[in-house]
Amino acid sequence: MSTVETDVVVLGLGVHGSAVAASLARRGHRVVGLERFDDGHSRGSSHGRTRMIRRAYPNPAWNGFVARAYAAWADLERESGEVLIHRTGGVYAHAGASQLQGPDCVALDDAAAVAEVMPALRIPDGYGAVYDPNAGVLEAGRALGALRRSAVSRGADLRFGAQVDGWEPASTGVVVRTGDDEIRAQRLIVAAGPWAGRMLPSLAPLLDVWRILTLTVAAGQPAGAPPQLGAFSIDRPEGLVFGIPDAEGNGLKIGVDAGPVWDPEVPVAPATAEEVHQLRTLMTTYVPGIDVSKIDAVACLYTMTEDKRFILGPLAAAPEVIAVSACSGHGFKFGAAVGEAVADLHEGVPRPDLDFVSTARRGL
Repeated sequence: MSTVETDVVVLGLGVHGSAVAASLARRGHRVVGLERFDDGHSRGSSHGRTRMIRRAYPNPAWNGFVARAYAAWADLERESGEVLIHRTGGVYAHAGASQLQGPDCVALDDAAAVAEVMPALRIPDGYGAVYDPNAGVLEAGRALGALRRSAVSRGADLRFGAQVDGWEPASTGVVVRTGDDEIRAQRLIVAAGPWAGRMLPSLAPLLDVWRILTLTVAAGQPAGAPPQLGAFSIDRPEGLVFGIPDAEGNGLKIGVDAGPVWDPEVPVAPATAEEVHQLRTLMTTYVPGIDVSKIDAVACLYTMTEDKRFILGPLAAAPEVIAVSACSGHGFKFGAAVGEAVADLHEGVPRPDLDFVSTARRGL
């Protein structure tokens, strides 16, 4: 077994681990990134073509971090020369008073008001909505590739198919053992998604892993694309329905923010015929006239906290380790900003704006 010396080891190369690797490498730090699965795998939470991005959030504490995310993605667009965000506007429908707020967001009182900004969307009777003109579609696959290229171009060593046997504190930081190497580093960043609780047992009681399904229909349908349709969600007692429009030939995608608890060591089960039927029904209910004859059903994993806030920061019991559990179904949009945040934390830059998602907040 050989010994490798580096500044930082990043465990997990989904969107957050890749963003951390890119941000640290841009600042001149030596980075080794380790991912247990092959590049392009579908075992975690970062695969697929699109995600939603929005400024509408339930608490103003999120507003600054959301702004940083938009700015960080814009920086990556300039660096990569690729379009990563399509601003389509977003409608977030609710029964009763909405908890959503954010810059430029406005209330829509009823279905008629919703139809004025998003003609293809039908919300339930008696619902109101919040309109976010800055919401839209994040090109997830493209963004993930851009982050990894940015990291590698600045010297980061990203290793896929790398099994981590364990880690332990050392006098100079940490030692991480793989099947091939003993890697010594000043800092360990754990961005392991559904496996975070296994790598950091103190996080395990705070995390649940859910199996989530999405359904995407054939691209090119006017009812599923701007300007007829933008990003949307329908808040229901049995689970939030979310929709991501066909902004660049990706097809309209719909899903429900609810699912069974799942062991990530078990490959995610594909959608059943009944589950596909339910998603088709939801899609035609909220976007009437959409053709659902050709579909692609995909399963993924959400790593959930009870209050849907992330867990981000160093561990009191092991300050050489930074936990990155940016999760709960809405973490992808923050990827580029999470990378910058962790780079700041590694360098000792104060980030009081992150107190609301910090490890300290949870007594960790």
